[in-house]
Amino acid sequence: MFAPTQEQVRRFFCEAWARSQAGQPMQAIEQLAADWVAEHPEWHGELADADAAAARDYGTGAVGGNPFLHLSMHLSISEQCSIDQPRGIRQAVELLAARLGDLHAAHHAVMDCLGQMLADAQQRGGTPDGEAYLACVRRRATR
Repeated sequence: MFAPTQEQVRRFFCEAWARSQAGQPMQAIEQLAADWVAEHPEWHGELADADAAAARDYGTGAVGGNPFLHLSMHLSISEQCSIDQPRGIRQAVELLAARLGDLHAAHHAVMDCLGQMLADAQQRGGTPDGEAYLACVRRRATR
């Protein structure tokens, strides 16, 4: 299993964004990361300085306050949908995106479910409950 350090994650996003802006060839995961960075212009300046971004303390605040946590969640949801894991997540996210009229907005709604699943797992000291996560996304898709 790949377990990058905080600094590696931050540098990955900064480098993917820099490569995108420079028109350099990119791996598929770098392009996906750069696409999500492009959706968040509020962080473009911050990601332009990899050294400063790697050193910054974002605290333990919410997903919206830490660009790297937020962008990592976008990547995670994209990857979950690409392999449909947990089974049914792709359809649930597609339905939510159709209901909201925007994939980006759907991802933000899914982040609430993903964050809750992770918090619940951490609180009980167990593994994440993919079925509860999927049920949360489905509820949001059918509201």
